[in-house]
Amino acid sequence: MTDVSPESAAPRGGSKLARNAAIVVGIVLVALIALLATRGTSTPISSQIVGQAAPDFTGTTLDGSMFRMANHRGEWVLVNFFATWCTPCRLEDPQIQQFVDSHKSDPVQVVSVAFSDDAKSIQEFWVKERNTWPVISNDTGLIALDYGVTKVPESYMVAPSGLVIAGFFGGVTAAGLDNVIADNGGMAMTGSGTGTK
Repeated sequence: MTDVSPESAAPRGGSKLARNAAIVVGIVLVALIALLATRGTSTPISSQIVGQAAPDFTGTTLDGSMFRMANHRGEWVLVNFFATWCTPCRLEDPQIQQFVDSHKSDPVQVVSVAFSDDAKSIQEFWVKERNTWPVISNDTGLIALDYGVTKVPESYMVAPSGLVIAGFFGGVTAAGLDNVIADNGGMAMTGSGTGTK
């Protein structure tokens, strides 16, 4: 029979304490990562297309109409890459709708481009959320490639001149988008394009 002394039992208790501390630290880290991933605020990104002409693209929207980027010269255009399986994308969705609603009478356009998602999920999500801006759900791989998108949400603000003036990784906010427009000449900059809808 082995005699267990207090000295030999101590490391076992210390080991248990260390394990519990590691678990607590792990939980805190996971919570922090989840908070950062879903906080709904955007981070400006450095992208090769910022400062360049916005890549043109054409796509069929959920209602069957055609959207062509070039037709929206002279307007502020937010090009938003998203997926229905992406939590930060879902969190930014009401902010984009708020932005759309606040600019109904302004030369402002929003278009969302699906990223690794399927048309059925997007249709269901758009109906459930009552989103009112166009979304392109099919054949979007080349669009994402042209904009250099690797993960979502990722958004680009295009000025009326057709230049990409800002890019954002993470969920955008209505206020943040308004600030970008204001900082780049505001609505006075619209009307300079030659596109037609």
